[in-house]
Amino acid sequence: MSQRKRYTKEFKLDAISLVKDQGYTQTAAAENLGIRAPMLSRWIKESEDEHSFRGNGKLTAEQLEIRRLKAQVKRLEMEREILKKATVFFAAQTK
Repeated sequence: MSQRKRYTKEFKLDAISLVKDQGYTQTAAAENLGIRAPMLSRWIKESEDEHSFRGNGKLTAEQLEIRRLKAQVKRLEMEREILKKATVFFAAQTK
């Protein structure tokens, strides 16, 4: 099974610019870039939304907070596992 190719925000915006600013047709721009025309059409529709292509761009404050909290949870879970193993080790040593 092939893996989906991911495109950067800059690539998508440049592709949209070819159609909107430079007068290329969607089909011609897609062929030149090596992508399918329906994908470019979808990117153009998505670009009209103010939050378009955020996955490869700047994160909102809420997304940054979620990312920070997930990292903290992961670190705390690792620390807890280490403490559990240490407790078992020292309990075995004292017997």
